[in-house]
Amino acid sequence: MSENYDVVVIGAGPAGYHAAIRAAQLGMKVACIDAALGKDGKPALGGTCLRVGCIPSKAMLDSSRQFWNMGHLFGDHGISFKDAKIDVETMVGRKDKIVKQFTGGIAMLFKANKVTAYYGFAQLQPGNVVKVKQHDDTEVELKGTNVILAAGSDSIELPFAKFDGQTIVDNVGALDFTEVPKRLAVIGAGVIGLELGSVWKRLGAEVTILEALPDFLAVADAEVAKAAAKEFKKQGLEIKLGAKVSATEVTGKGKKQEVVVTYTDASGEQTLTVDKLLVAVGRRAATKGVLAEGTGVQLNERGQIVVDEHCHTGVDGVWAIGDCVRGPMLAHKGFEEGIAVAELIAGLPGHVNFDTIPWVIYTEPEIAWVGKTEQQLKAEGVPYKAGSFPFAANGRAVAMSEPAGFVKVLAHAETDRVLGMHLVGVNVSELVHEGVLTMEFSGSADDLARICHAHPSLSEVVHDAAMAVSKRAIHKAN
Repeated sequence: MSENYDVVVIGAGPAGYHAAIRAAQLGMKVACIDAALGKDGKPALGGTCLRVGCIPSKAMLDSSRQFWNMGHLFGDHGISFKDAKIDVETMVGRKDKIVKQFTGGIAMLFKANKVTAYYGFAQLQPGNVVKVKQHDDTEVELKGTNVILAAGSDSIELPFAKFDGQTIVDNVGALDFTEVPKRLAVIGAGVIGLELGSVWKRLGAEVTILEALPDFLAVADAEVAKAAAKEFKKQGLEIKLGAKVSATEVTGKGKKQEVVVTYTDASGEQTLTVDKLLVAVGRRAATKGVLAEGTGVQLNERGQIVVDEHCHTGVDGVWAIGDCVRGPMLAHKGFEEGIAVAELIAGLPGHVNFDTIPWVIYTEPEIAWVGKTEQQLKAEGVPYKAGSFPFAANGRAVAMSEPAGFVKVLAHAETDRVLGMHLVGVNVSELVHEGVLTMEFSGSADDLARICHAHPSLSEVVHDAAMAVSKRAIHKAN
């Protein structure tokens, strides 16, 4: 006997829980299924983002930043101390407490919005039936007028660097080291590799990042990537480009275990011996086992669920959102897709603008962008003009001892419409939204330049960069 629902959501990560709550707000009977367990062995809603991704990594980035600043910044303020130490167990415990607070918060929101939670592994059957094998080994069957697939993603494992949870790890393991590794290697100079590499570098590890591509952060604006790389080098973060890893070998036992990493670069074959190896080469859609035979839902060659621009699978009443479909694997992209699909099911307009999804890397300095890069505009033959302004000329940034980086605004050469904003510097994860908002409202660089910004504030760098587009920046030579 099936339990009937208006909406059944498979997955309670960022995309899934947003879809479930919004559908419930719109008066629908909703169930949401998730298999994840927390470190205490109890169900933990929120997906990778809340449990082992966005939230815990930011907690540890903040802890490590405080420690780094004690040794590298506090002296400028006249603050001195002796023998600063980091208690890794306490730091990780703080991270776990924050995770538990937020995963528990999703459970409370489900209860408040009358979303029924099921804990276990779900599989879509033909006819919009969802079978759930619960953690107590019992099975339930749910029938949804609509089913939303929000299965999320998993870390990509390399065949020659299998995760063992101790010496060779993914992001999950790198969040739970019991002590600062003396030597840490990271395969992949993407978001996860840079953020977690930064955490352990700040705490005292020797960190080497091996990136197979010849260019650093090729997805970002080239000028931003160059500035960020310069700052990382100052911090002692070693990034080797064009370094293709071919083999790893774990040697020794217990605390004496090491990993020998073999890679090839412009100088030929090299080896690197480290205490821990983080593999951060990307993520793949976690769709294995989610679809039974005969559902009609299609997967592409990357294992992603095939959907149209409205996240519909082509099967009546079946939708898919978040990391398991096309588009960037970003929590906030999943948020918006979940809300949009719930509203579409309710007969309301639902839309996600992929052109204005912001990207952020929470290193020090932070890196953020929205819209097109200069490289893309040149390749597409779009006429544009650019204006940039450095944090080093901003009173607030200098007063904070955070002068690194700049903001760049790109606008159409003829219409002045903002086409992109690229930032590297302090708190740019917050400042990028000025670009998002301007682009959402089809604003121009002149619009942004004519908005009054508080002084002194970091946001003035955005204002000055917008003014620089038309060569009228006040605080620098144009």
